[in-house]
Amino acid sequence: MGKRYRNAMKELQLDLIRLQRALRSSGRRLLVIFEGRDAAGKGGTIKAITESLDTRGYRIAALGKPSETEASQWYFQRYVAHLPSAGEFVLFDRSWYNRAVVEPAMGFCSEAQHEAFLDAVPAFEKLLTDDGIILLKYWLAVDQAEQEQRFAERADDPLKRWKLSPVDRVARQKYAEMGRLRDVMIERTHAEHAPWFVVDFNDQKRGRINLIRHLLQQVPLHEEAVPALKLPKLKGRPKTEHVTDQALWVPATF
Repeated sequence: MGKRYRNAMKELQLDLIRLQRALRSSGRRLLVIFEGRDAAGKGGTIKAITESLDTRGYRIAALGKPSETEASQWYFQRYVAHLPSAGEFVLFDRSWYNRAVVEPAMGFCSEAQHEAFLDAVPAFEKLLTDDGIILLKYWLAVDQAEQEQRFAERADDPLKRWKLSPVDRVARQKYAEMGRLRDVMIERTHAEHAPWFVVDFNDQKRGRINLIRHLLQQVPLHEEAVPALKLPKLKGRPKTEHVTDQALWVPATF
């Protein structure tokens, strides 16, 4: 799977570069929402998608806990500020759908707020798509046993422990409840203009490949491959860089 995965990802990243060029030349706007349980693979998938893209053509929106001011605003207000501009690709690592699953499961919103959100989402997303935004919504599905294994790996790895928040630890006990809330979310917010797509992420590498292939199929804006470039020959001999002594060199320790 290792070599096969790397080869497949290389081809997909070339296609993603073409997609980005096509968005830029056409002025189209692309918004992709990644939702799923903790440790499902949202962050890794977003990293795989953006690995070879021009950083000036995409943004990742991963909003934290709302401030006191944001909590007093219209619920969608802080998300609207992150919507894509012409030619831009925005990836939401969780989104306004926090209020559909995480917030009600953890008691962070009232039943009335949850219900009002579910009523409002179809109209809100219709406004986005009617304005020309391409909106894709993915739920990354993972079984509880696999999720527990990933939590254990994060707990053991000092480079990944930061990923385990207090909310994550409590949410482990709410697997069934969050599944029920997910189904309600999909039933109430799945629409022709903004459908939900579910991807099996019990195997993260296969999940990434399947999701990216599907994403590319939903946005038929691909341009031709970037042609090879031939650099002009340098005049004279290559120069050695001499920097003014006013700067401080970092010691070479490696």
